[in-house]
Amino acid sequence: MLAYLVIREGLKWADVFRLVPGQAVTIGRAPTNQIVIKDERCSRCHAEVFFSENQWTLRDLDSRNGTVIANARVRGDCILQPGDIVRIGQSQLRFVHDLSKAFTETNSPALGPLVGLEDETATGPLATDDSSVLALHEPATITHRRGQTKFLEPREAEETALPKLGRAAASLCRLAFELAQAPDIIAIADLALAGLFTGTQVDAGALLVLPRHYQGEPNSIDLEIVATRTDSSLPYHRVSGFLASTVLREGEAVLARNVMGDSTLGSRDSKGVVDATSVICAPIRRGKRILGLLHLYATNDERVPDPDDLEFTLAVADTVAVALDNLERREELAENLNQIRDENLQLRERLGAQSEIVGSSVAMARVAQEIARAAPSRATVLIRGESGVGKELVARAAHYSSPRRKGPFVCLNCAALSRSLLASELFGHEQGAFTGATQRKIGKFEAAHEGTLMLDEIGEMSPAIQAKFLRVLEGHPFERVGGTESVKVDVRVIAATNRDLERDVSEGRFRRDLYFRLRVLEIVVPALRKRVEDIPELAHYFLQRFNSETGRKLRGFTPQAMELMRKYRWPGNVRELKNVVERAVVLARGEFIEHDDLTLSQISTAGDTGDFQPAQAQFRPASLADIERQHILATLVATNWNKSQTSALLGIERSTLDRKIRRYELIEEHRKAAP
Repeated sequence: MLAYLVIREGLKWADVFRLVPGQAVTIGRAPTNQIVIKDERCSRCHAEVFFSENQWTLRDLDSRNGTVIANARVRGDCILQPGDIVRIGQSQLRFVHDLSKAFTETNSPALGPLVGLEDETATGPLATDDSSVLALHEPATITHRRGQTKFLEPREAEETALPKLGRAAASLCRLAFELAQAPDIIAIADLALAGLFTGTQVDAGALLVLPRHYQGEPNSIDLEIVATRTDSSLPYHRVSGFLASTVLREGEAVLARNVMGDSTLGSRDSKGVVDATSVICAPIRRGKRILGLLHLYATNDERVPDPDDLEFTLAVADTVAVALDNLERREELAENLNQIRDENLQLRERLGAQSEIVGSSVAMARVAQEIARAAPSRATVLIRGESGVGKELVARAAHYSSPRRKGPFVCLNCAALSRSLLASELFGHEQGAFTGATQRKIGKFEAAHEGTLMLDEIGEMSPAIQAKFLRVLEGHPFERVGGTESVKVDVRVIAATNRDLERDVSEGRFRRDLYFRLRVLEIVVPALRKRVEDIPELAHYFLQRFNSETGRKLRGFTPQAMELMRKYRWPGNVRELKNVVERAVVLARGEFIEHDDLTLSQISTAGDTGDFQPAQAQFRPASLADIERQHILATLVATNWNKSQTSALLGIERSTLDRKIRRYELIEEHRKAAP
């Protein structure tokens, strides 16, 4: 079925568009449409025409100003009939099947006469009441479009025709826009002075401000020059103290004329003669708060500022005050943002310290529960475990889970320092306390004030330091080494050790009272060999970590490598596992870590007895008599040859023990071993 849209723009038919079934036609202002109507009241995508169920249908695409057919605005879909006139803005589209009949009804009063068709006399469907339809459906008209205002661009040719007040208003508008974009106070000062030199009759000036967060009554002495400008050969001279104090005190802008020779209002040259003929000084104020001054003056008799210049300077000063206030707020926001970023970084570090406690075994779950119970308390915590199990991580987790999390966490290894150095590190020292003490030093106790102090390897602390340490734990003040001033701190102490403190107490190497003072709360961290189920999780954690650090992309461990790690006793615990995985990541040749990439030691663990054999040691057959002989001898040596205690431990009679000693000739071997 042939169909056409005959397009009329204004008083002329502009084009004919053929409609093809199966092809939708869009109408709008955008150039991507098939029918483009250059009318401000036409939307970018205004309407579409499509063939459906053997009929041509018009659909309005939610246009802003609407589409009109037969005196009615189109709502949704409308079936087109031959002769229908579609009104879009000031344009008309006539729908016909026969192109020869497109112009038979076009000389209606509503449509107006058409050029070249004056002989046509028929009237169209809108002839009688088209004007009323236009009144009902007349949309809002867009008359002008512009991307940028001219008031923010200097136009000297246009502004010369404006009165002085209009030029000042335009300059002030542009200046306010530029000041709002200034990145710092120097840029604000330069823009303000440039605008003032253009809008007033001055040739020298400066912007002076009070220090940030200034307290008390404004004082001219505290004014700091931010920027100066001069168009004369003479340098800028600072505003007199009298004039500045007057403006700061009264909060009003002043204009002083004929001040030649008046040293109280003007500015002196190098010979002491005042060279300013007129001076303007305006306060930069934000509400009741004065931020600074604008100081301007003229040295040329031909450039005399007037009251309008004073008004303009005061307006610029108030605009500068808003810009300075906004700049101060931006700087405060930036400082707060930096502080928040630092806090977030610290929180991430703290979270990282806690998240490094890797393991989902029952033993580690019990440790996590003990940390959660100990964290809210102020009591001293004693963390026990073999070397390398992660005692420091447990201490960090306890600190960052406690109310002291915002305070410092200070760690000190007692085994790494001598007696004198340990005292200095713990309690600090005064200048000259000993050779090399060139200045006062704050000790770890003072550094950890309102936080947590972790003392690793507490069992290595000398008895002399233990006594002083105990007094501090009990809340007594202490003195720095070589000092007499008492220092009192609020510190929670977490101690850690891999020693058997009970044995040290019984042998006199560790103070009994200090032991009980430290062991208020106790957390025992299990050795890695006692939580074998955590080995794969730890291994993969370290693998991902070292993959990220080295840039490698190893995919994991082979089953043989993982099985070897499971069976290994790990005498160095998690620290050894970490180092083994790091070495394997560096040296691995394939995508997976093989069992031969793992370098394991032959050292026995701290909890192993003499029957432990390294993983790769060969079995040595022995008779029961040899094993019994070795066991009885080892027990006698352990009891210092106390036969009664030995027989009790072995579960045999004393007479039986004597017979075995004679049978195995243990006395002779004991004599040979004695010095």
